[in-house]
Amino acid sequence: MSAAPIVPPEISDAPVQASAHTGLALLALAIGGFAIGTTEFAAMSLVPFFAPDLGIDAPTAGHVISAYALGVVVGAPLLAVLGAKVPRRTLLILLMLGFAVGNGLSALAPSYHAMLLFRFLSGLPHGAYFGVAALVAASMVAPARRAQAVSLVMLGLTVATIIGVPLANALGQWAGWRWGFGVVTVLALLTAALVALHAPRDRVQAGASAMRELGALGRLQVWLTLGIATIGFGGMFAVYTYLGSTLLEVTGTGPGLLPVVLSVFGMGMTAGTLGAAWAADRALMPTVGGLLLWSALALALYPFAAGQLWTLLPVVFMIGCSGGLGAVLQTRLMDVAGDAQTLAAALNHSAFNAANALGPWLGGLAIAAGYGWTSTGWVGVVLAFGGLAIWALSMAVDRNRQRASGRSSSAAS
Repeated sequence: MSAAPIVPPEISDAPVQASAHTGLALLALAIGGFAIGTTEFAAMSLVPFFAPDLGIDAPTAGHVISAYALGVVVGAPLLAVLGAKVPRRTLLILLMLGFAVGNGLSALAPSYHAMLLFRFLSGLPHGAYFGVAALVAASMVAPARRAQAVSLVMLGLTVATIIGVPLANALGQWAGWRWGFGVVTVLALLTAALVALHAPRDRVQAGASAMRELGALGRLQVWLTLGIATIGFGGMFAVYTYLGSTLLEVTGTGPGLLPVVLSVFGMGMTAGTLGAAWAADRALMPTVGGLLLWSALALALYPFAAGQLWTLLPVVFMIGCSGGLGAVLQTRLMDVAGDAQTLAAALNHSAFNAANALGPWLGGLAIAAGYGWTSTGWVGVVLAFGGLAIWALSMAVDRNRQRASGRSSSAAS
């Protein structure tokens, strides 16, 4: 069994808002997730279209995806620390405005190297936004419903994979790939306005400082949780980044079916996020282990299923379900981060986007080495089991601490 959750004071003591106010606030936060999810996953699906326009091949275009992920990795901790003394509502608005600027520049990128820079800039606000939004959502509900509240924010991202990404991909095919980034700019501006209208006004937490946030870096379980995300989630990104190329080159479908396949992936992600959040509010760490095993199974099936559309679709749905890991690990960090909540929450998205950089890079290496487009599935299996090994270590640390605590209590009595 995992250690009992330690709910931070700023969450456990927060009053539960009236349901109408909570619903509007969660909707506003989820729309931000929709904007972020649309650009993150649409960029991957647009690889076959912007690569030739920028004069690069598909594996090189994967570096554009990695540049965005690197921006998240750098920006999440940096902006979380710099924003430690900024009210969370104000910080969310500023982050969305910066996100709009980065995506607007991406839509105008004249060259491959400019695109790398603009995608890096676009990624900077991503992790801090999701981290702060998750804390705001958790503070508005009872502690026993934290994972479900966080999942509702993440639901914006998963709905983006059902609706936003396919629409951006279709728009990119019809009017040009640049419009796929342009529409995200509009969504980001809309989010900033909605957060300003509906997110609860707050004051800076007492004692908040950059140094207090940096205290998260001294906690072993924070690092183990981030390790699970970085390694265990990389396989999904390894497959998703090259899914469009696999459909065209291996499955033999036309570009018109790509939005349909992307929607199936998004449906899986939505189902996985909702189901995993429900399970995590009852048994958090066992849910993490179960998701990693599920991911390994789905990724192992991918190379065998890619030859036919009717076999590929259910496997793509299964791979999407493993996306439920995001909200679950976000909640785990609330338990282990102590009073360094903002940085830890933001670092969760640094970790996932380190996975977003690692997965496409390793997948690209496998493809470039001649192992074929479906070799990304085997890359994913290895990464999923790597995450499972870190999960097992984290569980062992929890058990040892419980035993030590039990011996201390017995000695005191």
